[in-house]
Amino acid sequence: MDNGYIPFNKPFIIGKELYYVAQSVLSAHTAGDGPYSRRCEALLEERFSVAQVLLTTSCTSALEMAAILCDIAPGDEVVLPSYTFVSTANAFLLRGARLRFVDIRPDTLNLDETRLEEAISDRTVAIIPVHYAGIGCEMDAIMPLARQRGLSVIEDAAQGVNARYRGAYLGTIGDMGAYSFHETKNFICGEGGAFLTHDPDFVRRAEIVREKGTNRPQFFRGEVDKYTWVDIGSSYLPSDMLAAFLYAQLEHMDEITAKRQRIYAAYQAALQPLASQGLLSLPTIPGHCEPNHHMFYIVVGDHATRTRLLAYLNQRGVNAVFHYVPLHTSPVGQTMGYRRGMLPVTEDVSERLIRLPFFYELTESEVSRVAELIAAFFAGGQAGA
Repeated sequence: MDNGYIPFNKPFIIGKELYYVAQSVLSAHTAGDGPYSRRCEALLEERFSVAQVLLTTSCTSALEMAAILCDIAPGDEVVLPSYTFVSTANAFLLRGARLRFVDIRPDTLNLDETRLEEAISDRTVAIIPVHYAGIGCEMDAIMPLARQRGLSVIEDAAQGVNARYRGAYLGTIGDMGAYSFHETKNFICGEGGAFLTHDPDFVRRAEIVREKGTNRPQFFRGEVDKYTWVDIGSSYLPSDMLAAFLYAQLEHMDEITAKRQRIYAAYQAALQPLASQGLLSLPTIPGHCEPNHHMFYIVVGDHATRTRLLAYLNQRGVNAVFHYVPLHTSPVGQTMGYRRGMLPVTEDVSERLIRLPFFYELTESEVSRVAELIAAFFAGGQAGA
């Protein structure tokens, strides 16, 4: 990188992104639901064996669609982890739902499935598992419980595109799923996402909700002679120019995933000696999960060490960052009656975790430099100082 600086993230071009964007402009259809949108959706539907994929402006939009499709009403409750991005909560809060936050597992940092039963009440309508770092939640425990209690399962798979749990792709296991193609994700188009479902009850209505509550898609297919307002919804369609950029990325999914796996393995090997000394811990990948290698993080001994190590790395040109501030401890979370101490694993991990630079063009020498700086920090006795 220039001047030795290693950013946290760097968008990249791998194939025909710019050519496809130009083709989109020349086609005279740059708005939503154009040719490249349909190509992306068809590619994802075939690869992930899912009935419907609809591109959206973001994963946030896909989650908002899911909340509408679940007919969330004021007073309904949804169960979700606090250790997640705010969109996971906002999508349902906007519909009037009450949020029931549950703690996470200390190994995968995913929703702790053993805490679900106690969080479910007679007002619960949905469970929102978040697949942190592209590692699948324990869906074999979540889905039977949801079916037994008549609850919808909406997978927040923002970080999980092309990752699998027991052979099934994340985002395709529950009733609905949501993906992200934000510039920090594995496959990118700047801002973008996708809504997924198998459920035939959602397929037709999802098109309507996504198209501002109108039956416009049916009109363009010749199924109705005019289109009109038939439901609630919003404008969740991305520009076809963004879809054109994304399509070029999706054509290289395997290549991108393989490269990220090599970067992940390089970090793992370089930092394992420090983990063996008990100076930090590394991510856990259960044997039944096939990750997409979305991120690499470390968890250090305490919050003070995390603060010093972040400063140490950033002062030396390595842009490492912390991750989520738990939603239940946020100003909004506190207005709901949540307080520190209620979700101890979430609070503990969130204060000790560091995300390291991770992007497609990150080189092996840059990974080595990051690892060497972390080793130098600990060798210098700065941890716990």
